[in-house]
Amino acid sequence: MSDLVAKYAALQALVDEIAKETSDACDDETVAQLAITHQTVVRQFESIGNQRILEVSDRDAHRTVGCVTITEFLQTKLRITYPKKRLQTVQALEPLLTMTGEKLPPVCPNTARELAAGTIGPDHVHAVLDVMKKIPSAVDAERRAFAEQTLAEFATTLTPKEITAAGVRILAHLDPDGQLTDDRDRARNRNLNLGCQDSQLMSKLTATLDPITRALFDVVLAKWAAPGMNNPDDDRSPIGDGSDIDPDLLREAADRDCRSQSQRNHDALKALLDAAVNGGLLGGSHRGLPPQIIVSITDAQLREHAGVARTATGSDLPISDVVKLAADAQPHLAVFDNVTNEPLYFGRGRRLASQAQRLMAFAEYKGCSKDDCRVPFAHTEMHHAETDWADGGLTDATHMAPACGRHNRAVGPEPHQWTTEKITAGPDRGRYGWRRNTDPPEMLRANRLYRIDELLQQHSTSNDPWAEPPDVDEPSPPIPDVEHPRVSRFDIVWPRAPLYPTAS
Repeated sequence: MSDLVAKYAALQALVDEIAKETSDACDDETVAQLAITHQTVVRQFESIGNQRILEVSDRDAHRTVGCVTITEFLQTKLRITYPKKRLQTVQALEPLLTMTGEKLPPVCPNTARELAAGTIGPDHVHAVLDVMKKIPSAVDAERRAFAEQTLAEFATTLTPKEITAAGVRILAHLDPDGQLTDDRDRARNRNLNLGCQDSQLMSKLTATLDPITRALFDVVLAKWAAPGMNNPDDDRSPIGDGSDIDPDLLREAADRDCRSQSQRNHDALKALLDAAVNGGLLGGSHRGLPPQIIVSITDAQLREHAGVARTATGSDLPISDVVKLAADAQPHLAVFDNVTNEPLYFGRGRRLASQAQRLMAFAEYKGCSKDDCRVPFAHTEMHHAETDWADGGLTDATHMAPACGRHNRAVGPEPHQWTTEKITAGPDRGRYGWRRNTDPPEMLRANRLYRIDELLQQHSTSNDPWAEPPDVDEPSPPIPDVEHPRVSRFDIVWPRAPLYPTAS
């Protein structure tokens, strides 16, 4: 065992000892100093942690613990909330290697030094890096380095918010007339981010638009977000751009319009997206699925008009919205219930899954089948889970499972790769599970992220669906196979118009 491993073991033991201690016998000044010392050590360990992450990345060591990418390693093994942001910090503060193995100095050496000393924390680092990203490319290296040094010094006394404010002054000094900013800077800083859905299923959209995109958006909003246009609260509101609408009708609709400008902008974007999705702009197929809103719900949800539906792209929709979509789209329901009107079994006749097979897999899995993977179904491939196609696998619905690109490529015979196998008992019976090629073999694990509501429902009728089922003498019911192509499903897969007659 190396000295470093022994020192980390001793550190863990020391941390355990400190956790058991109390500061009851210390005076107030000592208690305050202990808190300051603790936070300084935490910041120092952030810097040391960056070194460990860089070492894992340089060696591809993440594969030894079953992670396909370094991002997956940070997210699942280190439990880091924003792995990409942490990697950006590592790349800016740590000495990277060239293709020939030579070490390069850190991009932000002063910020790295202060973090290693514990005088600044991760939030200060992010604030500094955000300012550095906005420095025009035309600024010479010497002035860029001075700006980084100044920001690092500010960070030792200012809050992250104050660093941002100081950064505005620094940027104004470096480019007072705005003449150094060019297309490279605008291209580097453009972004559009769609946040996660909150408890009300609402999402926050943030963007930094380049000048042309802003100009185009202004033109769209001028027509589509005009008062009275595309108002979801007014069934007589004109839809679209209003070019063929009677001016009197538009004026009357505008008089009835009580929305704010922000709400009109939102509704205009919604109408524009609806026109793109349902007007054929996206083509006829995306990864074997129609490029429409595809929803999976149970027959009970449809009957009771309650619950939340999952779309193929990973969004959640309340059932009330699903019903509205169906009313607008002349709905077609593809019900999988012990009957099939389309072939789900092709054997060796074809390699790629059909649309019906993909809809079937969506109803079953909702996303990537690899445990704990968050990739939604629309971004997955169909994996020959029973036997790989190259080894004679069959393109049959019961022999395949959805897998995102990185996990589909991670299946293989090597020790750092994965094996898929059908689970024959327990709450995951009939689904494919994943396990790493280890000796002894690991337990098969299915992805339960998209089935939480189903498992909670099982919990109401059983003790603990998350635990492994006890051994029983009675055999489990047989799983459908190629010889008996009767698929027992009670999910409803709902693609919005234009309609695709794909009952499975």
